[in-house]
Amino acid sequence: MYEIFEQLLAQAGVTSYQVSKATGIATATLSDWKRGRSTPKQDKLQKIADYFHVPLS
Repeated sequence: MYEIFEQLLAQAGVTSYQVSKATGIATATLSDWKRGRSTPKQDKLQKIADYFHVPLS
């Protein structure tokens, strides 16, 4: 999942910090996802999809 998130970041030219601030998802949470310490819940995935204006599929 995090690989897709990184692709979206690159395409949009934004940082994970900017996404964190805009969505209310803590940067620590994003880091945990990146390191595989936790997996994102559906509501947080939806916030990210909404931010990037992409479907959640």
